[in-house]
Amino acid sequence: MAADLDPRLPIIVGAGQVMVRDATSDPLEPADLMAEALRRAETESGGTGLLTNTDQVLTVSELSWKYRNPALAVAERIGASPRRLATSVVGGNLADVMVARAAADIQAGVSDIIVIAGGEATRTRSRLRKAGIEPDWTIQSDAIDLPETIGDLRPLVNDIENARGVRLPVHVYPLFEVALRARLGLSVDAHIDRIGGLWSAFADVAAGNSNAWIRTPPSASEITTASAENRMIAWPYTKRLCSNNQVDQGAAVILTSVAAAERSGVPRDQWVFLHAGTEAIDHWNVSNRVDLCSSPALRTAGRDAFALAGITPDDIAHIDLYSCFPAAVQIGAIELGLIPATDTAGTGWGGVGATRPLTVTGGMTFAGGPLNNYPTHGLATMVETLRNDPGSLGLCTANGGYTTEHAVLIASTTPPAAGAYRHSNPQAEVDALPSVVCDDTYVGEVTVESATVVFEDVASHALISTRTPDGHRSWGQSTDADLMNAAMTMELVGTRAYRSSDATVALP
Repeated sequence: MAADLDPRLPIIVGAGQVMVRDATSDPLEPADLMAEALRRAETESGGTGLLTNTDQVLTVSELSWKYRNPALAVAERIGASPRRLATSVVGGNLADVMVARAAADIQAGVSDIIVIAGGEATRTRSRLRKAGIEPDWTIQSDAIDLPETIGDLRPLVNDIENARGVRLPVHVYPLFEVALRARLGLSVDAHIDRIGGLWSAFADVAAGNSNAWIRTPPSASEITTASAENRMIAWPYTKRLCSNNQVDQGAAVILTSVAAAERSGVPRDQWVFLHAGTEAIDHWNVSNRVDLCSSPALRTAGRDAFALAGITPDDIAHIDLYSCFPAAVQIGAIELGLIPATDTAGTGWGGVGATRPLTVTGGMTFAGGPLNNYPTHGLATMVETLRNDPGSLGLCTANGGYTTEHAVLIASTTPPAAGAYRHSNPQAEVDALPSVVCDDTYVGEVTVESATVVFEDVASHALISTRTPDGHRSWGQSTDADLMNAAMTMELVGTRAYRSSDATVALP
């Protein structure tokens, strides 16, 4: 036993990723992707018996194929008989939440070995559906016990938001993007250059990542300019500015205590220590948040993570921010103090060779966005990155909903200065923060807070967030061509408009 280390310290000893690009006649189903990723994680760890001796199998919610008990399907494939089988509900934050809580379990002596895996075969399922083919994949008996579930099952949208079209992430995040642009004081053109530069930097990182789905980086203009191959989704987001879920990918990590790692023969140079893990949830409904371009929950969780690890943002050498859309990255970087809130030029990020790129994978457009499981890929890549830079510190974030649910992890090949892993959930503090009333009955003059234009091949309608004279938020829409054009070419945020009883918004 390493005399200077607490035998209960949690460490990541193995990380595995798998990507299947070939359209074979016998593709891997999600449980097979997860199991293969775990086998690769065990092999690269250098240890033995990690999978068969695990006492918790945790899986990330998968959407491309439904199992009654996905954790059991994975456990059977890796020859494990764990005491705990659990799977997350839908949420892009939950992979890292499970890691944070698993590390706490290990530190507390609840478990010695815990495996966490996720996998999606979305590309294959889409291809087979188009061909009218149903794959011969695992169908579990209804007699099988359901797994424990992890996560919040509340609907992400309320009745008002659903009625007003504030429901799809690809429509809501553009509202965040435009609100952020207005707060930064950027022109429409300067803002397009900014997010094109950000995503181009991510594409450059993906080009050097052997596990990335897209490794030929497009230019910034190719990313932001609409074309037949890069259609406009919702202004200002083209297809290349959105997460790419048409992938077949799996990823997994193996966590153990120091004592279990030594018993299993994992070499010391494979150990990556978890220093801190935090989680928090913003006001659940977007309608009730004080603005559309900040995340108090992430700010608070990040504050705790740095404090628990005994470091500052400047001490972080490697970063992987959740990257479903550019707004999520920018808000995350600002809230965590990784770039200045006034960095209007985007000088705080860069591609290969930059001091501190905001991704180690290339992000969810280029590395791949396998729905809820991207953070496992981010963490697996971070493990490799930290091993190649011993002693450095890495930070990973995960985000569920509409910048709703958050998790933050800090790790290094060196043990935590405090001698123990620390975990927190400052939810009570976040819940006590101010909120906004949503008024869906208001008729009269409003101020535009943000606006996007939703496309269905051509511009379909504008989705608009407004504030009433009382400061309440009212959602609206418009099919007026002049208003839609104004939303994409000029500054609408802060301008006066009129909201009718049917929620139609019109300019003076």
